Amino acid sequence: MQRVHRLSRREIKTILHYIGGASLLLAVAMLIPLIVAFIYNEPRYVVPFVVSALISGILGLVLFKAFKTEIEMSLKSAMIFSTVIWLIACALGALPYYFSGELSYLNAYFEAMSGFTTTGFSMYANLDIVSYTINFWRAFTQWIGGLGIIFLLLVLLRSTGVDVMRLYLAEGREERLRPSIKHSTRIIVYIYLFFTAIAISLFVMAGMTLFDSIFHAFTALSTGGFGMHNTSLLFYNNVWIEIAAMIVMMIGATNFALHYTVLKGNWKEYFKDIETKVAYSLIIISTILVTLVLYQNHVYGNDILLNFRYALFQMVSAITTTGLQTAFYPDLLAKWIGLGTFLLTILMIIGAGSLSTGGGIKWLRFGILLKGISWQVKSFILPGKAVMAKKIHHVTELKITDDVLRITGAFVFTYFVIYIISVVIVLIYYSDISRVIFEVASGLSNVGLGSGIIVPSSPDLVKIVFIVDMWMGRLEIWPVLLFITILINNITQRKR
Repeated sequence: MQRVHRLSRREIKTILHYIGGASLLLAVAMLIPLIVAFIYNEPRYVVPFVVSALISGILGLVLFKAFKTEIEMSLKSAMIFSTVIWLIACALGALPYYFSGELSYLNAYFEAMSGFTTTGFSMYANLDIVSYTINFWRAFTQWIGGLGIIFLLLVLLRSTGVDVMRLYLAEGREERLRPSIKHSTRIIVYIYLFFTAIAISLFVMAGMTLFDSIFHAFTALSTGGFGMHNTSLLFYNNVWIEIAAMIVMMIGATNFALHYTVLKGNWKEYFKDIETKVAYSLIIISTILVTLVLYQNHVYGNDILLNFRYALFQMVSAITTTGLQTAFYPDLLAKWIGLGTFLLTILMIIGAGSLSTGGGIKWLRFGILLKGISWQVKSFILPGKAVMAKKIHHVTELKITDDVLRITGAFVFTYFVIYIISVVIVLIYYSDISRVIFEVASGLSNVGLGSGIIVPSSPDLVKIVFIVDMWMGRLEIWPVLLFITILINNITQRKR
């Protein structure tokens, strides 16, 4: 039993080898913002990014060469790797912010975690004056995080079939586009690049400059939500930009397997899928309710279409876990009359589609639980020996077993336990429970919609709680809990 909870030396060497590979990839990624620095004449950022790339590259090269993949990864070691690599990637990704002298290391780490986990909270006090180079790095970390660090590793590195499969599963991805996971990962990258090009084009046509279009394509498609301005998309006050953003956010939050099916010509599947039905039902119901509340209270005047515009954008941003905003604190909490912020909180918790760039509980799990309630009620009125077919349509017809219902329920319960613990800790520092409930949900579901709690001057412990929440939310909890269990077990064994 002790061996089950511990990693062998050979497993640790394999993990370190893959950490080296990921660090090398990050080193290459850190050199790309140098192009932006030269284009926009920002030479002061050359040294911070070059030094950061060197540190990441040297670390990666040492680990990659010194430790070889002696054994195939077990699912346990793959999950440990997936947990640790996000911490290391953020530690390295924070270096350009820190070496530029603009953020303390804790704030830089927070910014990197918010970027790679596609959350969207920022430690920059004034986004309106952030440089092009730093803004590109912020957006690029979200674009990378939308795919996933491990995902890029699978595409670029030569790995055994078993390692590829287990690393794929460890990052919370279970669905495949093709029987070969290696082939599936490449197809998803091609689709991601295709939609990135479409997103840039949409923003340009809507009236953005090229740089702003690239920035928001990266952050909206990845459902990350970093903004270039303190007022996020409200800065542009352009309905066409908001429409473009909502289209891109929905693309990013939609299952890539469903995208693949639609791109192959089977577009009817989009409307049959349980995730699509869940998402659009929630958007329609919540938007109608909030529009009526806003209009009744004249929050945005007597124009019902203007109230609808504000309501729809926030609801889409919340359910896609993006976090781009056109409504802000304190108006968001004071003028949306309770119901609005409550529905936003619920949508953030439910989250985006599975196998997408979004976070949260996911549309699929929510749909399964709704079906589970229906099946349970029906079971009370059926004859004792009657067998009920438990199926949903998700790209194909899927049979839902009792084990699937049990695991889904366990995940949702664990999510809320972590959520409650986080709320309790943050309430020690902030007494406004409505703001705390809203913002913790935003952090744990990797959304980034803000109520004014997370700012550069926030207490360090609050920042650490949000860092942990963003990390756990991105990894969908189980790998982190496994990592903590093994860590505690190893510490306990050594003390004995």
